[in-house]
Amino acid sequence: MPVESDSLPVKPHLLDASGLSKGFPGVQALDDVAFTLRAGEVHALMGENGAGKSTLIKVLTGVYPRDSGSIQLSGKALKLSSPLEAERAGIATVYQEVNLIPELSVAENILLGRQPRRFGFLQWREIHRQAEGVLHRLGLDIDASEPVSSFSMAVQQMVAIARALFIDAKLLILDEPTSSLDEQEVAELFTVMRKLRDDGLGIIFVTHFLDQVYEISDRITVLRNGLLVGEFLTADLPRMALIASMLGKSIDELNPVGANPANSDESDHERVEVLSASGLGRHGAVAPLDLAVGRSEVVGLAGLLGSGRTETARLLFGADRRSSGEVRIEGKPAPLKNPAQAIALGIGFCPEDRKTEGLIPTLSVRENIILALQARQGLLKQIPRNRQLEIARHYIDVLQIKTPSPETPIENLSGGNQQKVLLARWLCMQPRVLILDEPTRGIDVGAKGEIEKRVESLRGEGMGIIFISSELDELVRACNRVIVMRDHHKVGELAGTQVQETEIMGLIAEHEA
Repeated sequence: MPVESDSLPVKPHLLDASGLSKGFPGVQALDDVAFTLRAGEVHALMGENGAGKSTLIKVLTGVYPRDSGSIQLSGKALKLSSPLEAERAGIATVYQEVNLIPELSVAENILLGRQPRRFGFLQWREIHRQAEGVLHRLGLDIDASEPVSSFSMAVQQMVAIARALFIDAKLLILDEPTSSLDEQEVAELFTVMRKLRDDGLGIIFVTHFLDQVYEISDRITVLRNGLLVGEFLTADLPRMALIASMLGKSIDELNPVGANPANSDESDHERVEVLSASGLGRHGAVAPLDLAVGRSEVVGLAGLLGSGRTETARLLFGADRRSSGEVRIEGKPAPLKNPAQAIALGIGFCPEDRKTEGLIPTLSVRENIILALQARQGLLKQIPRNRQLEIARHYIDVLQIKTPSPETPIENLSGGNQQKVLLARWLCMQPRVLILDEPTRGIDVGAKGEIEKRVESLRGEGMGIIFISSELDELVRACNRVIVMRDHHKVGELAGTQVQETEIMGLIAEHEA
C-alpha cells in the first residue's frame, strides 16, 4: 500500500490507479494492482519476468484496455482506449527502442504532427525555434536540423524526452532507458531526470539496474506474478529486502540447506575444465568476465533479470559476437563466431524463450528433436526417416515425454513436455557443454523435478552444464559452483558449501562504495 514518511516531503498525487486487472488467455497479467505516482518524484517499477510491469505500463498508456479498475490523473478519471488519448491526457512514454523516425531531423521528430503552418506551408524557422527551446530545457546543445539517426542512442533518448515535454506531458514513463547507455550517458540522463523531477514532473522509471534504482528513485513499487507486493520509500528499503520481495522470498526463509553432493569442495579441486573463458564480454551487454566449466560439473549463473546471465550464455553459444576475451574448449581456442561453430565444437543451448527461439511449433516432436543433428550434418546428408524415428522414440522414452506420437505437432504438447523435447534435441548431439537458460520456467512442479533429475544424471555422465535460473533454491540444489551477476558484471563466485541462497542474495545486493 502507499507509504508516507518524514524522510520525503508530502507531494500531491499525480496518478492514482486502483484495482487494475488485465487477463489474457491462460494468464492473469495484472490482478487488483494499485499504483500511485506523486508529482515531482521518480518512482521505480521493479519485478522479474512475468511480474506485470509491461502490462501495467501498457494499461496506463492505453495500449491495453483494462478489465477492471480505475485510473485518475490529477484527480480526473481517465478512460484510455489508445496511446494517442494517453498523450492528450499528458502521459508520455519513452521506450528502450526509441520511437523516432531516423530519416527526419531532430526538430521534425520533436514537433511531428504539431508543426506550425501558415497558409498550408510549414514554418521551418518556427519549427527549429520551438525545438531548440525544448532542447535547451534539457541542456542539450545540438543542431536540430540534423537527422536524428546521426546522433548517439543517448541523444536519441533525450530527443524522445524532448518530444514528450513538447506535448506538455505531466507524467513521463521511461521504460529501460539506460540499457544501451554507457556510464557517462546514464549520468547525463539522470541529470535531466532530476531537473524534470524538480520542475514537478512525475516519472515512472522501469529498470533492472539496482544501483541506478537507488541512485535516482524516490520510491519503489514491486510487482510479482501480476500482484502488487508493495510500495516502498527507496531510502527505507534495504537492497536485500528489495531482492527478497522481487523473488518472493522472505529473508527468514533463506535458511541453509542440507548437504548436497553437488556442493562438495572436493569436486571443485578435481575439476577438469572442458570450457573456459577469460575476459569474455560484449560492449553494452556484458562486462569482461572469467568463467570455467569442468566435466561432471554444473555451474550456475545467478542474478536478477537483466543482470547479464542470458547475454553471457549467448556469447558462449556464438549467438552474439563477443567484443573482448577468449574462449577455450578443452584447452584449445574456440572462435565461436556463430551458433554453427558452437554446435560443431560440442556446445548446446536451450534458450529461455523456447517458443520463439527454440521450438518450431508447426513441426512434429520428431522434427524438433532431430533439428540440430540434421543441421550439423547438412542438407546433403539427410538422416534417414527410420533413424529419425529411432532417435525420437529413444528420447521420448528416456525423458518420459508425454506425446501421442513422435509425429504429433509440438504445439499440442504441454510446456513441460515442450521443454523436454528441446532438451532431447541437444542430448542427441552428445554435447561437451550444455547451456540451460531457465529450463524450468513456466512448467509444472512435476516436470521441474524431472528436469532437475536429468541435469544431475547428465552431470554424473561427465557433461559440463551451465545452469541459469531465477529460482535460488534450484541453483543451490543443482550447482557445484555459482557465478553471481549484477548490472551486467560478474560480482562474485561461490563454490562448495558456500552455495546457499543467503550467500547468492548477499552478492546480488552488495553495494560497492
